[in-house]
Amino acid sequence: MGRRGLASRLIKLPCQPEMMMHNSSFAAQAVADGPQTIAPPSFNGMGWLVVTNLAVMTIATLIGVMVIVKLVGDWWKHRRQDVRFSPAAIYRFLGIMFAAGITLRCGAEAVNLWGWNPHDPLATGMYLTAKRLIDPIAVSCGITALMVYILSEPGMIEQQRKEPFPVDMWLAWPMVQRMLWLGLSTFVAAVGVVSTR
Repeated sequence: MGRRGLASRLIKLPCQPEMMMHNSSFAAQAVADGPQTIAPPSFNGMGWLVVTNLAVMTIATLIGVMVIVKLVGDWWKHRRQDVRFSPAAIYRFLGIMFAAGITLRCGAEAVNLWGWNPHDPLATGMYLTAKRLIDPIAVSCGITALMVYILSEPGMIEQQRKEPFPVDMWLAWPMVQRMLWLGLSTFVAAVGVVSTR
């Protein structure tokens, strides 16, 4: 075969990235064909908005995990004392469901923002698709918590009015302090990441 024939065959062969993108998801193809920005194009080039979303989503995810770990630990510790439909058990279940919804939704978004890379459209497309799969589960957690709240509200209020007394809101202040410090350090990390991209 002559050089001209070999050259014509090589020209017709797509390069490896093109072959990979041809067999990839629609999300990966959209990332590859879109603008090569350091963050999703929906931020419209506003760096401060990228930092805000990156920090808030990460902070919410970490706080949600902290709350879930605490409440599940409390449930296990008091599983014999707090019966199935006791006010304490219901209140704890509501907290777990709300925290799970926030953790799933914000966690999926945080992974998408931290992992955004137009030079790796396959991984970025996978993050985008995973977020769409997780969103309904996160919303279901929130709706479940709202339904349980509505169902338990009459009985809970009746129980709470039997011995009305002010609640000490500062018993868990050390945990809230840890959340605030975690939020501050995460915000600083988000600023550093966006600034160095």
